[in-house]
Amino acid sequence: MNQIAFTSTVPVEIIIAARKIPVDLNNVFISLDRPQDLVAMAETAGYPRTTCGWIKGLYAAALSQKPEGLIAVMEGDCSNTQALMETLEIKGITTIPFAYPFDRDPESMELQIKKLCSYFGVELEQAEKVKKELDAVRALCLELDCLTWRENVVSGEENHLFLVNSSDFNGNPAEYAEKLEIFLEKAKRRAACPEPVRLAYIGVPPIFTDLYKTLSVLGARVVYNEVQRQFSMPFHTATLAEQYLAYTYPYGAFARLEDIKKEIAVRKVDGIIHYTQSFCYRQIEDIIYRDQLKLPFITLEGDQPGVLDARSRMRLEAFISMLK
Repeated sequence: MNQIAFTSTVPVEIIIAARKIPVDLNNVFISLDRPQDLVAMAETAGYPRTTCGWIKGLYAAALSQKPEGLIAVMEGDCSNTQALMETLEIKGITTIPFAYPFDRDPESMELQIKKLCSYFGVELEQAEKVKKELDAVRALCLELDCLTWRENVVSGEENHLFLVNSSDFNGNPAEYAEKLEIFLEKAKRRAACPEPVRLAYIGVPPIFTDLYKTLSVLGARVVYNEVQRQFSMPFHTATLAEQYLAYTYPYGAFARLEDIKKEIAVRKVDGIIHYTQSFCYRQIEDIIYRDQLKLPFITLEGDQPGVLDARSRMRLEAFISMLK
């Protein structure tokens, strides 16, 4: 009952300042041995087959975790979040709304942060203090990312796993930092990976469980995980409001493009994988990325959790062969 879950990245500093345990339900869902069982559970409850697999997973994960409260990102994430929250409310889950202002208005962002602080009985100064403490942990994430693309001693999958978990720090920032420090020391002693095809991965984290291993077998390495990197807040900011305004994911394709273009240039990327989730409105944004990113480009669509299907494997094999 001390857990505060959330549907997408939120100011985790406020949860920690309130002495609660942050839980990213996305990580709970996809890290299970059989995440497809949660999808089946949601469909049994009445969720349509044509609903995003992540939304169904979040529904079932929330019911299995039974958190004290659930922060729902009502603006800046999934268009199905409102319905998700309503179906959880009738199951007795307390929901707390949070919204990213699409126009990135500083006053609106500050208001949302203050409202969340008020809900948890936390002073803004307390949350800002936690931010400064987490800056050191996030600096380790930045080091991990540099070791991935610049030193070439960290794999794309290792990069993905550590950065995707920086959304909630596995519920314990101190333990997360300790594990990451140990990993970084080991990674620094590695020889650099052979330079295969260098890929950028853009879009939400994959629902496929073997994507990075498959790419490695095919002779490619992801040196840029776009959204996972954003979870780690890889920028220097003075306040919480500035930090969550700099975070690109909630603000649409053009806000994300600025970061993507800069990173694929500095990382000397050969090609781009754009992952889209079936039945997600963000699939439409693929048109923009294809038009604006002048590199070889493949769109990969996922639906249910599990291994890559044969068709997707064949498409990736052809794409990487072409890049070689």
